[in-house]
Amino acid sequence: MKKLLALGIAAVISAPAVADHSTINGMDFGPLAKLVGTWKSVETGGVDISPGQEGTEVGAGGPAVTPFYEVMTFEIAADATNASDQYLVALYYKQEVFRKADDSKFHDQRGYFIYDQKNQVVYNSYCVPRTTCVTAEGPAGNTMTLVASKRGIAESEYMTDNATTTGFTMNISISDDKLTYSQTTGLEIYDSAFAHTDSSTLVKVE
Repeated sequence: MKKLLALGIAAVISAPAVADHSTINGMDFGPLAKLVGTWKSVETGGVDISPGQEGTEVGAGGPAVTPFYEVMTFEIAADATNASDQYLVALYYKQEVFRKADDSKFHDQRGYFIYDQKNQVVYNSYCVPRTTCVTAEGPAGNTMTLVASKRGIAESEYMTDNATTTGFTMNISISDDKLTYSQTTGLEIYDSAFAHTDSSTLVKVE
C-alpha cells in the first residue's frame, strides 16, 4: 500500500501542472496559439472613428463615427528564419469589417501575426487595399501593445502626399474565447493631423 501511494505521489509531482497548448504542428506559437480559428464581434460590435470625406455631414477631415461588426480568421501559415538567427512562426489572418447601418464591407485587411519565441516578441504585419502596409511589434503576452517599427510603414506616393500614415499602435488582449483590441492610426490628411481609432471585442465561434 505504501509503495502504491509513493508511486502515486511521484506521478503527481512529475506530471506538468498545466498542459502545453501553444505548440501546433510542432511549432510553438506562444500566446498566439489561442487565436487559431474564426472570431466574430459581440452583439454590441465595434466603433471606427475616421476622417470624413468631402461632401459628408462631418466634412473633410471631421470625425466620422461608424459602428461596425467584423469577422477575423486566423490559420497556421509557416515558420521562417531571418539572417540565420531569428526563428519565427506565423499565423495568417484576414479581417473583414462591415457597417452596422447597411451591412456593407468598408475595411478588408490581410496580414500575419508572427511570434519570436527566443526574444519574446510578437509582430502584426498587414496590408490594407489603400496601398498601405504596416509592421508593428511589441513584447509577447496575453495582453500586448504593438507599435509601428522604425521603418514599419509603407505606402504609395499618392498616400504619402495626401493621406500619409505617421504611426500605428495596437493594444490587444487574448483569452481562450475572447479577443479585445483598440488601435490608433496616426494620419496627416487634409493638411491636419488625425487619430484614426478602432475598438472591438470578438468571441471565438469555431
